[in-house]
Amino acid sequence: METHNRLINLGLNIKAERVRKRLSQEQLAELIDTSRNSISMIETARMHSTVLKIVDIARSLNIDINDLLKGV
Repeated sequence: METHNRLINLGLNIKAERVRKRLSQEQLAELIDTSRNSISMIETARMHSTVLKIVDIARSLNIDINDLLKGV
C-alpha cells in the first residue's frame, strides 16, 4: 500500500507541475517521446515509471527532480 501511495504522490506532483506549466498530457508526452496514455497512467498511479522517465519529465518541465519527488 505504501508503494501505491508514493506513486499517487508522484503522479499528483507531475500533474500539478504540468498544469502549472499549461501543458496538456499530449504535449508533455511529445516532449519525452512517449504516449499521452503513458502520462495519464503515471499521473493516476496506474503505471510504474522508470527513473529515466521521471528525469525526462523533470527536464521537460524545467524543474528539479526533487520537486517531483516531494512527499514520495
